[in-house]
Amino acid sequence: MPKSHPRLTSLPAWQKLLDHYDQVSGRHMRDMFAEQADRFNDFSIHWEEFLLDYSKNLITKETKQLLMELARECAVPEAIESMFNGEKINTTEDREVLHTALRSDTSKPFIIADGDDVMPEIRTELNKIEAFCHAVHSGKHTGYTGKRITSVVNIGIGGSDLGPHMVVEALEYYNIGIHTHFVSNVDDADIAETLCRVDPESCLFIISSKTFTTWETVTNAHSARDWFLTSGASKSALSKHFVAVSSNIDAAKEFGIK
Repeated sequence: MPKSHPRLTSLPAWQKLLDHYDQVSGRHMRDMFAEQADRFNDFSIHWEEFLLDYSKNLITKETKQLLMELARECAVPEAIESMFNGEKINTTEDREVLHTALRSDTSKPFIIADGDDVMPEIRTELNKIEAFCHAVHSGKHTGYTGKRITSVVNIGIGGSDLGPHMVVEALEYYNIGIHTHFVSNVDDADIAETLCRVDPESCLFIISSKTFTTWETVTNAHSARDWFLTSGASKSALSKHFVAVSSNIDAAKEFGIK
């Protein structure tokens, strides 16, 4: 279990950052580039085809040093190690935080959580996701009338909306022609306007809710379900057009997702 630490604002590095802010807040970005010819190289990261350019932020090399100092005072390195070791750092639910396992190289021999290796199950689920995506992209998985899937509607809220929304925008260059929509607002107008732009015979809905009880998400999901069924589709066609990202398998099946 992670140890308790002093409040962030009481740490020495925090005060140093406040003082540092007073020194740099009045500076102009043009002057910072003029004074540092290699600023872009110092404040950017290249990885394969991706570029993260943060050189146009009001920061200096000292800013980075102070932020790293703050991270050390907050015991971030120790927390990272605890997360990678599968320790229960989620104190609210008293459970492990296994994002690292989901994002790790699937060839990694093992990641132990609560005494068990979680990697075999993760490999199995990732393979299922990959196979489903290929089926949609290739046209093997079609709508109930045989039409290819040309639109995807993600229904979620919070991280279940912001996460996939960010990924879709970031990787738009690689889009193969599937139009993606996001519904997170419980206002009826949001789901209604989205449904006006898609075809029930060629649309795939992703219901993203860990518990499948999130009120906003479930409300919008039922609105989409009702719209789909009133379009002429039968309940048996639901599984062709609705998938779930959830740990509540029973609730998803009751909704009509297989």
